Amino acid sequence: MSAPKEKKPKQSKTVSHPPYFQMIKEALVALNEKGGSSPHAIGKYMEEKHKAVLPANFRKILALQLKNQATKGNLLKIKASYKLSAAAKKDTSAPTKAMEKKKQSRSVKKTKKVSTPAKPKQPRSLKSPAKRSRKGTAAA
Repeated sequence: MSAPKEKKPKQSKTVSHPPYFQMIKEALVALNEKGGSSPHAIGKYMEEKHKAVLPANFRKILALQLKNQATKGNLLKIKASYKLSAAAKKDTSAPTKAMEKKKQSRSVKKTKKVSTPAKPKQPRSLKSPAKRSRKGTAAA
């Protein structure tokens, strides 16, 4: 019988480029188009700025990131272009203020609220066997 192979520890992938949303935001601010910027224009700008550190498949990742950020509400999709939402524009104010608020909230002791235990839900299959039989007889 063969001996089990030694497992190599997985190396975590460290990226040398900034987060995609930060690069997208930078591109949208720099391009400053009224109706929003196309994914192609955003990708082109990112390639010019960060070519040395971007992976070969960054355009595919960019498309996915644009879609995800639009669903989160950070970007607005206008036809085939993307624009920063009002919430994302407010985020640019200062990340240090957010960090200070987190530290303050951690230092302040909060009182625990007494909550009533929720009723456990019945599984769907056990809920209404009678209803199923009624539907079957009504159709017949």
